[in-house]
Amino acid sequence: MTVRIAVAGAGLIGRRHAEAISLAKGVELAGIADPGDVGAEVAQQHSVRHFRSLTELIESDKPDGVILATPNQLHLATTLECVKAGIPALIEKPLATDLESAEQIVEAGKAANVALLTGHHRRHNPLIARAKSVIENGDLGRITAIQGTTWFHKPDDYFNVDWRRQKGAGPVYLNLSHDIDLMRHLCGEIVRVHATESNAVRGNEVEETAAMVLIFANGALGTINISDTIVAPWSWELTARENPMYPATTEACYLIGGTHGSLSLPNLSVWSNPGDRSWWEPISATKLIFDFEDPLVRQVRQFAAVIRGDEGPLVSAEEGLKNQRVIEAVKESAKTGATVTVQP
Repeated sequence: MTVRIAVAGAGLIGRRHAEAISLAKGVELAGIADPGDVGAEVAQQHSVRHFRSLTELIESDKPDGVILATPNQLHLATTLECVKAGIPALIEKPLATDLESAEQIVEAGKAANVALLTGHHRRHNPLIARAKSVIENGDLGRITAIQGTTWFHKPDDYFNVDWRRQKGAGPVYLNLSHDIDLMRHLCGEIVRVHATESNAVRGNEVEETAAMVLIFANGALGTINISDTIVAPWSWELTARENPMYPATTEACYLIGGTHGSLSLPNLSVWSNPGDRSWWEPISATKLIFDFEDPLVRQVRQFAAVIRGDEGPLVSAEEGLKNQRVIEAVKESAKTGATVTVQP
């Protein structure tokens, strides 16, 4: 069975989803829904129909599934439209721009028994599966600390699009949610956060830099520093080689430390003492092997399996909601200056 998946939103990530669908076996692109002329251009590139709205697409040629790559502020409305039509949807992160809307998305999917997934594509990366197995096998011992760096520079013309300067955008919503998802996936639930943020460089309505402390349920502590104003190699985009648009570096952006060893990502190096565990003893690194298959293609393939009923979601809307709750706690802490407990 070939699964027909449409893409709503023809921006940067929407175009990548369309390309991933064209590369995935057993899947075909059903159409592009976007109100702008860019949608027509993307549709023409892939030889599919262009629709000016999701409503027009559903009414004219109902697909088996939809990837929602619309602006964050539209996620609630477009998801509810898919649910009403009984169409499974993969929603780009974050689920919504506020927690109430994200909860409404999850409840709507449950009530209608329509599969809803969150577009945290990094979990589909083979290197993350390998890192997860290293941790679960106990190779690092007990996880005690996590460190993440997400530094990059978004050029001035990136902000020519109004919504990217407004509430609901900014690197905490647009980028940090991926980092939070991987931290939770690899190291367990986050129960409290303490954060601060700044918009001192551009002065837009949204933050451009944020720093935070994460407290995990298992007692581990983590720190993440994120900024879209820094020219630097320490971000997932410039280290994981997922997207050929970004120049690849050999740096690491995540460090996960345990009582028996530590792991750097995305280069998958495991550091340990060959003999006794001590800072006076020799230490060595083992670089693990992993597959470089595009995680967006793997994500589309898994979405198709969910639509067929062959698999459950690897990253459900519920998982996206958990990430959203951490993000909301980060924003609340940055606003109040207090340590905030993540809503269970």
